[in-house]
Amino acid sequence: MQKTILITFICAGLLFTACNNQEENKDNTQKQSDIEMATDTTNILVFDAAKVDNKKDPTCGMPTTAGISDTAHYDNHVLGFCASECKAEFLKNPKANLAAAALKK
Repeated sequence: MQKTILITFICAGLLFTACNNQEENKDNTQKQSDIEMATDTTNILVFDAAKVDNKKDPTCGMPTTAGISDTAHYDNHVLGFCASECKAEFLKNPKANLAAAALKK
């Protein structure tokens, strides 16, 4: 009887340990997946130049046909930017930078 109880406790301990290790592995796998997603550049949104109102990035002058990674709405226009840094710079003084956008007619 005592051997049965002892074996039951040992099995329960092993089962608990196995389940606990599985949870730790799941957490590590999730962390690794998060890191891969954060460094994966294939998930970056790229916008279609035909859907924005400007021909050039109003901050740096790059043509929108070369690629748009961020957009902003200003003065009833959807503006495309090559980078979020260009968008941030534009938003500091949008009125002054709007002329450089070469708006489509």
